[in-house]
Amino acid sequence: MAVNGAQITIVGNATRDPELRFSNSGMAVASFSVAVNFRKMNRTSNEWEEEEPSFFRVSCFGDMAENVAESITKGSRVVVVGRIRIREYDTQDGERRTSVEISADEVAPSLRWATAEVSRTERRDGGGGGGRSSGGGGGGGRSGGGGGGGGFDDDEEPF
Repeated sequence: MAVNGAQITIVGNATRDPELRFSNSGMAVASFSVAVNFRKMNRTSNEWEEEEPSFFRVSCFGDMAENVAESITKGSRVVVVGRIRIREYDTQDGERRTSVEISADEVAPSLRWATAEVSRTERRDGGGGGGRSSGGGGGGGRSGGGGGGGGFDDDEEPF
């Protein structure tokens, strides 16, 4: 499909704790799902109506994968920025299904209805960050993974 590779930003709730595994080469890979709920105002009844939620499978790699696994839990409201991939497959029953997947460039907690304490992490081997720190904070009162330091000292402003 034409949308494969397009960048997307979603805000939603993690539907399960991230699953962390390691590839044969030792690269950390975390995956979890995010439900995005939409509401719209019904002008006739003057009430909010829930639309059908959309579900996205999210994959993270390298240091970010480990930070996400330590920081995000089921129910956490998250912001995900990444590249979209539409995958079609057949179930064992022969039914054709479509899966919307996001290869995450950034994952962060939504601070709209929560607070987070961000802890900078030391860069681990395994990369996946392309030379930049990446990671997210956590919901539910847990300390989160590192923030994007961009090579600046803690006491130096990044601009």
